[in-house]
Amino acid sequence: MMVFMDASGDLRPVRTSADWALRRQHILAGMQAVMGPLPGNEARVPLDLVVLEEKKEEGYLRKKITFVSEKGGRVPAYLLLPDKITAPVPAVLCLHQTTAIGKGEPAGLGGLPNLHYAKELALRGFITLAPDYPSFGDYSFNFQTSAHPSGTMKGIWNHSRAIDLLQSLPSVDKSKIACIGHSLGGHNTLFVSAFDERIKAAITSCGFNSFPKYMGGNIKGWTSDRYMPRLASVYKLKVELVPFDFPEILGAIAPRPLFISAPMKDSNFEVSGVRDCVDAANPVYKLQGGQGNLRAVYPDCGHDFPPECRRIAYDWLAKVFRD
Repeated sequence: MMVFMDASGDLRPVRTSADWALRRQHILAGMQAVMGPLPGNEARVPLDLVVLEEKKEEGYLRKKITFVSEKGGRVPAYLLLPDKITAPVPAVLCLHQTTAIGKGEPAGLGGLPNLHYAKELALRGFITLAPDYPSFGDYSFNFQTSAHPSGTMKGIWNHSRAIDLLQSLPSVDKSKIACIGHSLGGHNTLFVSAFDERIKAAITSCGFNSFPKYMGGNIKGWTSDRYMPRLASVYKLKVELVPFDFPEILGAIAPRPLFISAPMKDSNFEVSGVRDCVDAANPVYKLQGGQGNLRAVYPDCGHDFPPECRRIAYDWLAKVFRD
């Protein structure tokens, strides 16, 4: 983790922030080798925000919208606006888990009550945006004909464009944008936060562990069209060949504040693999002056985001933006 390749191709220990900046470049390059290239700014076509419907709820207004992420592609989403906004407020991009209703779950329209975080954060005064991931909710998508080599990179690009949308709203404090997600949304939170530094804080629930400890090292679950097919087609499911892992992703987010909820009984992401990642990333946070910015909690439950964890996470986020 704390080594980098210099211009001569030699491995050297990371001792300075400049060393880590080179290491971080290599991490993002490794991610793109698997996920496909991150589009350039020339792909940021006009958002063309369309409001399909509005519904007043107690404490907030919910708008069903679509926006353009790239030429020929629109993303369905819910935008939740708290009542009585008198000045720009922080905003949170809210990414859903694997669920047929997609964005409807974080928006509080169905699914599991423990995953209604877009609604809950709106009631706490945050502007929240909950987009559909491709192939969920109202978002029909053909991964086979996509210009992106992976569903993961398509998601990263859509979510970066969602940050564009939030920053375009006069009611959003552009310097205080966060991202939150559970499971599918938990790792997508990490992926977009690694690439898009406009995300100033992130909350991930049940989103990852290290590849060697994911299902005993069997990473086939990461290889569907929705994820990263190259893990199978190019890297032959061999963990030792994959040019990145989740400790590096946490390091790429450093020193920005990151909150991790990793349940002790999560059958998807064995918890010792999460602890390994946190332990590996802590020296990066320390080097970057972000001591205390990496926080992990380990609730005694399964693949869930229980109320007490959410309360701690929401209070943590409020403090991050207050400080």
